[in-house]
Amino acid sequence: MITYNQNKRVFKLDTPSTTYMIGIVDEENFVGHIYYGKKLMDEDISYLMRTNEPPFVPGKNNRERCSFYDCFPFEYPTGGLGDYREGCIGIRTAGGHVGSMLSYVSHEIMAGKPALEGLPATFGTKEECTTLKLLCEDKYAGMQVELFYTTFHDTDVITRSVRVTNVGRECFYLTKIFSACIDMDNRDYDMVSLHGSWARERHIQRKTLGYGIQNVSSFRGESSHQDHPFLALADKNTTQENGEIYAMNFVYSGNFRAQAEVTQFDYVRMTMGIHPENFCWKLESGECFQAPEVVMVYTDKGFDAMTAAFHKLYKKHLIRSEYKDKKRPILINNWEATYFDFDTEKLLAIAREASKLGIEMLVMDDGWFGRRNADDCALGDWKVNEEKINGGLAYLVSEVNKLGMKFGIWFEPEMISPDSDLYREHPDWAIAIPGRPGTESRQQFVLDLSRQEVVDCVYEQVASVLRSANIEYVKWDMNRQLTDIGSYGLPADRQGELYHRYVLAVYQMQDRLTKEFPHLLLENCSGGGARFDPGMLYFSPQIWCSDDADAIERLEIQEGTALIYPLSTMGAHVSDCPNHTVGRVTPFETRGIVALAGTFGYELDVTKIPQEDRDMIPDQVAMYHKYNDLVREGDYYRIASYSKNHKYDCWQIVSADRKQSLVTFVQVLNRANFKSRRILLKGLDAEKRYKVTFVNDDSIADVVYSGDALMKAGLLIPNPWGDFKARLISLNEA
Repeated sequence: MITYNQNKRVFKLDTPSTTYMIGIVDEENFVGHIYYGKKLMDEDISYLMRTNEPPFVPGKNNRERCSFYDCFPFEYPTGGLGDYREGCIGIRTAGGHVGSMLSYVSHEIMAGKPALEGLPATFGTKEECTTLKLLCEDKYAGMQVELFYTTFHDTDVITRSVRVTNVGRECFYLTKIFSACIDMDNRDYDMVSLHGSWARERHIQRKTLGYGIQNVSSFRGESSHQDHPFLALADKNTTQENGEIYAMNFVYSGNFRAQAEVTQFDYVRMTMGIHPENFCWKLESGECFQAPEVVMVYTDKGFDAMTAAFHKLYKKHLIRSEYKDKKRPILINNWEATYFDFDTEKLLAIAREASKLGIEMLVMDDGWFGRRNADDCALGDWKVNEEKINGGLAYLVSEVNKLGMKFGIWFEPEMISPDSDLYREHPDWAIAIPGRPGTESRQQFVLDLSRQEVVDCVYEQVASVLRSANIEYVKWDMNRQLTDIGSYGLPADRQGELYHRYVLAVYQMQDRLTKEFPHLLLENCSGGGARFDPGMLYFSPQIWCSDDADAIERLEIQEGTALIYPLSTMGAHVSDCPNHTVGRVTPFETRGIVALAGTFGYELDVTKIPQEDRDMIPDQVAMYHKYNDLVREGDYYRIASYSKNHKYDCWQIVSADRKQSLVTFVQVLNRANFKSRRILLKGLDAEKRYKVTFVNDDSIADVVYSGDALMKAGLLIPNPWGDFKARLISLNEA
């Protein structure tokens, strides 16, 4: 619900449990941030903007205008005129000048939510959400800025986006554009963010927020392995169940910066948007620029409540695939099974054995096209190598289908190898700085997707392959970052647009793909989890979580990912052992239980694994089919964190009706001479009674306890014998 008090000039945005307030002040119509927090009854608390304190507003004290600019809680701050905090927007005029200031002009409150042109964004019907559009202007710069806010009626989330229009006679250049800002008092916050690298993405980091600017960012051309487009400020005492949190997540798959700044007056400015490094967008008279969306969550009920808000929004208002509400096929991917060494018969041998065990789809990974027998050539030549895929792709797919299995295929459409027919024909189609030797990574370059002819050519190659056979799944990969930022197709004063145009082109290609092949299951990937972000989820209901599928490494990766994203979005497989990344050997049973907290599949040669492991697959398949609806649709709770205690991990999923629950407990390191471990469950109905079953341990008898006892007194988990052991515990209303 969104209302406007015309007398007080205050906007009030309400979600089920939170309130966000914006005020218009002074005769110059400055737009100020008043409040974001617990839901309020009051319609006006504009005293929080402190405009009745020195330096007052310019209308009362113009001699201290600069001081006003430097302390006023701006709703969308600018720069260059006296606010020395980090601004949200920067422009450079045709004359080379910088500096801007926005004033309120008008507003519109509308049912529903408008789409963002060319960009992924959350969505909702007129019955599900309400949107506020604030029109602001800088008449001296000839710039209009529209600030969009959407409240969802069933979720404690507010989304924000920004659109800039040049209404002047001359061009100007956008040199920075963030999508959201919150100015508020500092209350001794911690800063929570997600960090990592290849094979260890999204590890949770929590540290004290100090004076000055602290940020997480990427200007690698993707959201990245190293940092993540998420930032939260949490009260020092915030736990999973209690405490204040302000969180932002960016619906974008390219360069970003998320930051918090503690100022001289002990205020906090929290911002998020496109990274300004190498960003410069030319706006001719009449042209618009649409910035991506930020999702904001406030809660005073701890990280569990924050997670629940993100999960609910993304499941209901972001993911669009027909698979979002249904079970995904259990797949087996041939990458760790064969790497590049395969042919039709080897793939069919894997498929025959897999089909007997209940696996439902074969995915052919890298190496099926051009002369691709190693990772040093042929990217860009998306034509089937019929010497390897003898009989052709249609034959292979039909034979797999005869086994009752679906067929999927891997692509890396954004890349080009120097050793490829496409590069030899069009060397200028690679992103490059003219005259400078290109920086290779994995012996490949990145295609210049800012050029429409490149986009059309690559899309048609990919689509032609998909049209040629009954392909029902695509894994879309991106295995290197962007460097050498230059385009042969852009004029000199538009080279700063390349990064963003690249991301827009990826969105365009995936939008075309999902429209032409509406029943396709698309899984995004970027060297594992380098582009696991809300922008990608708009096009694909799942993303490969990490190239490291080791069950123990995945505990920390999946914990950080699930902090924001539903379990149904996390690509998770049972991989080979010793693990191909870390060399660790974990029990096959544990690998299956950890992968259950995701899409579930296999990454191994099922014809070569030990018979004992092979015999477990039918039970794991049955386990997936029994519990996947609950995993996909239920509410997720974090019980314990291996990343913090260094001994064990535990999470829980509870059905919406509170009749079912599934608890996963992973003992990473056993303890000598200890008793059973007690865990306190969450999310149950205190008045219900639950039958507790240790699914993978017949030696532990079923018992019945009340939800009240399980949540307050807890459940005892007997110590498994050995390291890397997992227990799966099912609760059903008795």
